[in-house]
Amino acid sequence: MLNQLRALMMTKVSQDNPNRHNLSGLYAITPAERNDYDFFRYAAGVLSGGARLLQYRDKDVNSSNRLARAQALLRLCKSYRARLIINDDVELAKASHADGVHLGRNDSDLHHARLSLGSWAIIGASCYDDLDRARRAAAQGATYLAFGSMFPSATKPNAVRCALPTLTAARQFDLPVVAIGGITLESAPLLLRAGADMLAVIGDLANAENPEQQAQHYCRLWD
Repeated sequence: MLNQLRALMMTKVSQDNPNRHNLSGLYAITPAERNDYDFFRYAAGVLSGGARLLQYRDKDVNSSNRLARAQALLRLCKSYRARLIINDDVELAKASHADGVHLGRNDSDLHHARLSLGSWAIIGASCYDDLDRARRAAAQGATYLAFGSMFPSATKPNAVRCALPTLTAARQFDLPVVAIGGITLESAPLLLRAGADMLAVIGDLANAENPEQQAQHYCRLWD
């Protein structure tokens, strides 16, 4: 009876928490853009095009401006029923009331982030090409596991490369799998077939003549 009760409790948690299993689609990342007009035009474009997550990645703007941008992005995301993820900065995620944070190898401890942001926050973990790291992140409460760079990336030219079979093997952790790094519309179907639930894209959106239209092309891959 006790074991049945425990199983029921675990089932209820997974069903009630939409952040745990229901992440899929286009995951857009903001480019390094100091001009607010171009920055928010890009964000509005990819969200209008159907991006389900938007990651605010910005290491250059001062802290007060970063908070203002994050708060504005959150309002924008809510208007499109999307979610805002902050790159690397748990305190900014908390202060801006963003939906979550993405953590890399040298960022805050995942367990600390979970305690700080709460059980419903989306917490992504960069796993590079390392399934052992993914296993630890899953055990510490990660919401999704990100792998890459899948292809050569202009954003991070020296990034560790990840092989396609790693995406497939990552399905064992029963968490959404995110592919990132050098992704294009041409390579995207290959990643989805390999096991990715979400595609994290920056260059192929930011460099497009029409980011909104490019986002729409990506989103059709999940139809």
